[in-house]
Amino acid sequence: QVQLVESGGGLVQAGGSLRLSCAASGFVFSLSPMGWFRQAPGKEREFVAAISRSGGSTDYADSVKGRFTISRDNAKNTVYLQSNSLEPEDTAVYYCASRYGRTWGEGKGRLRDEYKFWGQGTQVTVSS
Repeated sequence: QVQLVESGGGLVQAGGSLRLSCAASGFVFSLSPMGWFRQAPGKEREFVAAISRSGGSTDYADSVKGRFTISRDNAKNTVYLQSNSLEPEDTAVYYCASRYGRTWGEGKGRLRDEYKFWGQGTQVTVSS
């Protein structure tokens, strides 16, 4: 049974930091490019960051570039999102997702339809 379980969300003041984690099971994690998306109230789910199977390649939405860092530990079957300099506009439910069955070069990893497995999400709230 495939599972993606996010953790690390919470309430933080503007300018603060959070480290989100996503623990994967039920598939070969090291064969899966991974991504983070977020969904704010009343808005569509949007791409945040993606990482290749090895972790050697990453991609970021312009809105988070320079503030967020995606990484992974294949030995722990876990992908992370280090979020710094948080802004109220970063408030959303954050989801991790697996592009299992695809390579890094197949598509850009920015579209929801490219992802096969999804977690349940973790809430991030940034107060001003």
